[in-house]
Amino acid sequence: MTGLGLSLVRGAVTSPFKRAGRPGAALPTGREERPPAPAAPGPLAAYSRICGFAESGPLPLTYPHVLGFPLAMRLMTGRRFPLPVLGLVHTWIEITGHRALHPTDALELTVYAAELTPHRRGTEVTVVTEARHAGTLVWESRSGYLSRHATRASAPPPGRAAPRELPAVAEWRLPADLGRRYGAASGDRNPIHLHPATARLFGFPRHIAHGMWTVARCLAETGDTTGEQGRVRTVRADFKAPVLLPSTVTYAADGNAFQVRGGNGVHLTGSVTREV
Repeated sequence: MTGLGLSLVRGAVTSPFKRAGRPGAALPTGREERPPAPAAPGPLAAYSRICGFAESGPLPLTYPHVLGFPLAMRLMTGRRFPLPVLGLVHTWIEITGHRALHPTDALELTVYAAELTPHRRGTEVTVVTEARHAGTLVWESRSGYLSRHATRASAPPPGRAAPRELPAVAEWRLPADLGRRYGAASGDRNPIHLHPATARLFGFPRHIAHGMWTVARCLAETGDTTGEQGRVRTVRADFKAPVLLPSTVTYAADGNAFQVRGGNGVHLTGSVTREV
């Protein structure tokens, strides 16, 4: 069994014994690390195909997050991690690529938990992933993961306006097996993405698309350039509502802003900045 497989098993075993939102909960102070290594060609090609990226050229901006996912799983299934890993929902991500990365770059990865905060629907943890090449920080991300549980807060914080509806660009038909296919390519086999029955165990009417597939597909649609000039340097995405599978959604964009929406409203909003 692979290290990721062992982490998933450990998460399944330990999750029922962790109670999110308990008073005095603290994050582990350690870091998970991977020594320098290039991207494996087969998994990278499978990831690029399912997300819509070109299968040659620089690494997709989102791919180091995938490379760091086994480390994040090891961190979040550890005994000292306070939240149950099963059913965690990805709520937002910020990525900065300090330069274009290439499949042959030997990236050293580090993952650690930075913050634990209350959320109106539970408790949210911020997880940081960093990639270094020859000792220099070349890529980094911050992600929010929500553990849903009962709280005293019953309404969204005041002052939140509905996102502006952007012009439609493309329509995507998402098949029922998208979560299983992306899970095979990325290693993220959270049960909320795999089958209706396993998703219902965590309060979803049926399984949902991965947030990281959705934002990667949006980046692929932006037509990121292969050179340094004009490449997407940063992306921020907020996952507003789950994308149920199967479904049909609309990708919309205007300038540097983008969103994904469906019949029930907006699923994702985001923005990018580019090198000039």
